[in-house]
Amino acid sequence: MSESPNSASPGRPRVRFAPSPTGFLHVGSARTFIFNWLYVRNKGGTMILRLDDTDAGRNTDASVNSIFEGLKWLGLSWDEEYKQSERGELHRQMAETIFNKGLAYRDFTPAHTGDGQKSGAQGTWLFNPGMRELSQQESDRRAAAGEPFALRFRVPRESGQVVRFTDAVYGEQVKAGADIEDFALVRSDGMPTYHLASCADDADLRISHIIRGQDHLTNTFKHVLIFEAAGMTPPQFAHLPLLVAPDGTKLSKRRHGAVVSVTTYRDAGFLPEAFINFLCLLGWSPKNNREQMTRQELIDSFSLEGINRANAVVNFKEADVGQAPSPASSVPEDTFDPKALWLNAEHIRGLAIEDLSHRLLPIVLEAGFNLTSEKMLRITPLIRERIKLLSDVLTAADFFFVDQLPPYDPAELIPQKGDAALAAKVLKRAKEVLASVEFRHDPLDQALRATAQELGVKAGQMFQPIRVAVCGRKNAPPLFETLEVLGRETTLARIEQAIPRVG
Repeated sequence: MSESPNSASPGRPRVRFAPSPTGFLHVGSARTFIFNWLYVRNKGGTMILRLDDTDAGRNTDASVNSIFEGLKWLGLSWDEEYKQSERGELHRQMAETIFNKGLAYRDFTPAHTGDGQKSGAQGTWLFNPGMRELSQQESDRRAAAGEPFALRFRVPRESGQVVRFTDAVYGEQVKAGADIEDFALVRSDGMPTYHLASCADDADLRISHIIRGQDHLTNTFKHVLIFEAAGMTPPQFAHLPLLVAPDGTKLSKRRHGAVVSVTTYRDAGFLPEAFINFLCLLGWSPKNNREQMTRQELIDSFSLEGINRANAVVNFKEADVGQAPSPASSVPEDTFDPKALWLNAEHIRGLAIEDLSHRLLPIVLEAGFNLTSEKMLRITPLIRERIKLLSDVLTAADFFFVDQLPPYDPAELIPQKGDAALAAKVLKRAKEVLASVEFRHDPLDQALRATAQELGVKAGQMFQPIRVAVCGRKNAPPLFETLEVLGRETTLARIEQAIPRVG
């Protein structure tokens, strides 16, 4: 067993992220990892990933893979990795140390039978006097006879005894020992509890700071008792405000479904750096109150002092009561928190064209379109300002990918303050002009504006029928750049197909 976790590498923190692999990587867990990671990178310390996988009945390979898959997408690394299930001997040693000091006792009764002391106000079970006061000789005799027992911590209950610690977020925390139950260290099946295993691992790994959710705040009193009973200085604790749904309830995998899974955001087309930025602003704020921040800016700005105490709301659109949560593959865009979408769009606009094109191409190829990287690079600047998610490329630029446009409303070919005859005239003349003009922005611009003057129509009345003919809709990227990328052959073919629709 190691010495005090704070005694090694002064000034260089060792922090850990310790998920229990019982489901997908939750956005709340991801935020906890991010805050741990930012703190370590800011302080030049060590990041430790420890899978708390001792609950064999609930842990699955799929859950473990989801954790690693989500963290890999976020691009967040760690320095050391452990599995709690491989550290059982360490846990038993700590339990034995505490028991041999007389600070734990065997409890041969089923858990919470009702035969015990209860706290006055809450009526919660505290301890069974018969077991707590059982003589050592009788306890040893019954254990030697093979009678199953749980090992419980002997919480100090003398008058005035308190447990205290200072939380980096919530400040001084004090609780009377008389209000803490004699919690189990080892279950009757011999398995260590979360409290024991977590503290034993934290001590052995010399964890200096524990940054975790506020729902663990009450557990910390028990953990302080364990550390002190084992003769070790407790780490520094910092508890994070919880993430809650718009109705104020805690985010739930069962209730809220795919929208609280990290991989849902990946599959929807979020940038990992934008998603990290979004999660950081849920419960933390930099001193200058900036919102859009790069990863390095987050590292440089992060401090525990910036963490808020109030729970943070994730403003996603909740499903109607009685409606089953949507699977990850069908979560609509308007389900996500508007701020997350805004930040993602801002980060997309901040990417270099080459970088964004590189990220968009796999999405297009996976959708079944045959597109070269060169053409994707030409399309990207035309849609960068028009997408919020990477997956929006499939709707914002679909007309670039197909040989044949899907059906569209012919009425959209008719320009404002015009009629079908005008649309037909514009398209026929445009086909003639575009057959010989050079397919670059400036020549296209000059030729079509000159044609509008020739026909005695406004530029907008000239451009709209052409735009709809080649794109299949009015809302599309700038016309001349679009024509340049589509090329002469495709442009003329689509205009020719459009003419009969208004003729």
